[in-house]
Amino acid sequence: MADLQDEVHPMTEVAALPLEDPFADPLDLLDAPGPSGDPLARAHALLDDHPVADGYTGLPWVLRHLPWYDLEEGESAVDTDVPRLREGHVGALFWSLHLPEGLAADRAVGATLEQLDLVRSVIKAHPEGLRLARSAGHVIDARNCGRIAVLLGPATAAALDDSLGILRALHTLGLRVLTLAGTSWASGAGLTRFGEEVVREMNRLGVVADLSGASEATITRVLALSRTPVLCTRSAARSLRPHPDNLPDSLLTGLGAAKGLCLVPLTAEQTGPTVRDVADHLDHVRALAGPDCVGLSGTYDAGVAHPQELADASGYPRLIAELLRRGWPESDIALLTWGNVQRVLRTADFVARSARERREPSTATIAELDG
Repeated sequence: MADLQDEVHPMTEVAALPLEDPFADPLDLLDAPGPSGDPLARAHALLDDHPVADGYTGLPWVLRHLPWYDLEEGESAVDTDVPRLREGHVGALFWSLHLPEGLAADRAVGATLEQLDLVRSVIKAHPEGLRLARSAGHVIDARNCGRIAVLLGPATAAALDDSLGILRALHTLGLRVLTLAGTSWASGAGLTRFGEEVVREMNRLGVVADLSGASEATITRVLALSRTPVLCTRSAARSLRPHPDNLPDSLLTGLGAAKGLCLVPLTAEQTGPTVRDVADHLDHVRALAGPDCVGLSGTYDAGVAHPQELADASGYPRLIAELLRRGWPESDIALLTWGNVQRVLRTADFVARSARERREPSTATIAELDG
């Protein structure tokens, strides 16, 4: 398994700037005022090398209700388009396949397939900006080609219709993240025997579990059971802001021990109305879970309000500048923006390859295990 630091390259400390005094020592420039000392300029430079892997966008559901759009030229009807993603230094983006509340349960499978079909069509229509990614390697390939990697998921667990066969079909179509909440086998009481079999099959396939919105019992059991690190795609610190999707300190500590990843959402409801509020949550999660267990989730185009200066996907440099002002080392920021998501994706690929050598596709049914 590749080492985490494969994706975190040391930053160049001395910029090639013209010297007023031709005999001056270039190292003296590090302490001199100017662009190199400006947090926003440093943020842009850092993000050039370590772009943002954004853990959640609600764009697919919004796009299906627009009569026309062009994401490469720019689209005012949404928070996310290619120009703003490039301005925000976003290199990879998880496209949510979540369904709106109130949709009939018997429509979940069909509606999720329609979402998948839409996303693939959008990517095909915007080849200069977007590229579908199924693995950590594909994400790197997309970046090297100057494209923004699109990862499919999270999808709602209801889309499985209690069938491991449907899980495998969705994985074949590109699904890489599944939210474990809102089903009889992943409920307030935790995972049932069938729910545990779902997690094992996800590990075998390389589908990562999303635990945002799941019960504490479900989160605790998945952390103990899953051999692949989990994601919380939209969770901040509950001790700072008591939102039901935010995590208490005990679970943040447990998430860190399991090397999972808490993707802090940029929403006013969950993190607060200012950039400083978001930075407070990032500080808190990093302190409890560790610097290799915290990431970012724009949660744009999801019908929620965003903090000041973070109204759309172009705002990430302002958030990184705030972290630099707080003294975050560049190595921790490189993990926050890019390295931690790459680690989770690489580990999921590695675990899946190993599991498929030892385990055949599961034929278990919910009637057999929970009936």
